[in-house]
Amino acid sequence: MSDCIFCKIVKGEIPAKKLYEDDEIIAFWDIDPQAPKHFLVVPKKHLAAVAALEEGDERLAGRMLRLGARLAAEHGVGDFRVIFNNGPMAGQEVFHLHMHILGGRQLHGLG
Repeated sequence: MSDCIFCKIVKGEIPAKKLYEDDEIIAFWDIDPQAPKHFLVVPKKHLAAVAALEEGDERLAGRMLRLGARLAAEHGVGDFRVIFNNGPMAGQEVFHLHMHILGGRQLHGLG
């Protein structure tokens, strides 16, 4: 999508502080961190949200989760929160599937 900020990051049109990149996934530090360690894991394939995942996307979603855990460990985050927002009422602001990894401090709520 031409106006999607994450698609622009994938294409290199907007800079990002990258942690990882391969043919399917890019990970970068959040520009408005909500924790000392806060990064995003984003598929390069444009999917609007979690609800847009289709049969056949399971491998991609699994890779995102595994990569998020690996990157957290590599950056000294043992305990972390994983967040996927789906839709505006859930807090989604960028309508390109992405996963937040937050850690580096005590996180409360949603036990």
